[in-house]
Amino acid sequence: MGSRPIPAGRGEPALGRAGPSDARLMSMSATGESSQIDIDPERVAGWLAEDRDLQLIDVRESHERDAGYIEGSLHIELQKLTSLASTVDREHPVVFYCRVGARSEMAAQAFRAAGFEAHSMSGGLRRWAAEGRALSPEGGYVADH
Repeated sequence: MGSRPIPAGRGEPALGRAGPSDARLMSMSATGESSQIDIDPERVAGWLAEDRDLQLIDVRESHERDAGYIEGSLHIELQKLTSLASTVDREHPVVFYCRVGARSEMAAQAFRAAGFEAHSMSGGLRRWAAEGRALSPEGGYVADH
């Protein structure tokens, strides 16, 4: 039983029962089979609606996050992800997202290599918003990278 993630926008990443070895993620690269990692926004929305212990992590830069994000998601910038990996609960699935999916795919691949059930939201926040899903705060939008 890990602790539930702290919603993003509160300044803290999720805290779980991760151990010191979790921080030893493999180097992040864009190689690997994305078909097994990608998950479409509709499925992510459904997963969130089911109130599963899903950890949804925004890996974009702070200025991008400030413009708009998915309610309930955590924020850990990609360049800080390796050093904060131990704050991600290994016992629950994690879905990473970014603007269009490239950065989140790198994160998901690295976390999968470290033994996490990790996914990347296909098409990123641009697809999420284009399909009519809400962004927070009110009036939120997808910022340029």
